[in-house]
Amino acid sequence: MRAQEDYDMQDDIYEEEDTQKDKYLTFRLAPEDYAIDIQYVTEIVGIQPITEVPDLEEFIKGVMNLRGKIVPVVDARLRFHLAAKPYNDRTCIIVVNTEIATVGLIVDEVSDVVTIPETQISDPPKTSKGSQGRFIQGIGKVGEQVKMILNIQNLFSGSHNEALEMLEEAVA
Repeated sequence: MRAQEDYDMQDDIYEEEDTQKDKYLTFRLAPEDYAIDIQYVTEIVGIQPITEVPDLEEFIKGVMNLRGKIVPVVDARLRFHLAAKPYNDRTCIIVVNTEIATVGLIVDEVSDVVTIPETQISDPPKTSKGSQGRFIQGIGKVGEQVKMILNIQNLFSGSHNEALEMLEEAVA
């Protein structure tokens, strides 16, 4: 009987893992639709008061207090070198866990959680250079729509991760 219970628990664990497979949180940024693998998403919150931290990259807006935890906040528009836009009631912060830190990502608006099977994801286009190319993990097709799937680790990598790591350590 005990072996059967262990087997059933293992089945439950596999079922839990499968519920997030191929699931992506979609959001809008400027005129484009983007997606983040749901496994990285902790929560979505409305725009919060952000405390500026001096001497950081322009796209690192500062830090926010999220229920007692200090979280660095990055403006996705500025990270992609898009024009700044005033925040409004649709602006959201997607809180994500990366290898280096928990980070809030400001986006124009969150859309939905969608399923994008691997068979519906194409490799990103090759670019000679440019920051957006390395941030794109793939291009997902959802019906007639196209969603650019972000590589969340690359979004916060490179020389900029030092600033995020310092913020994370300073507030830990």
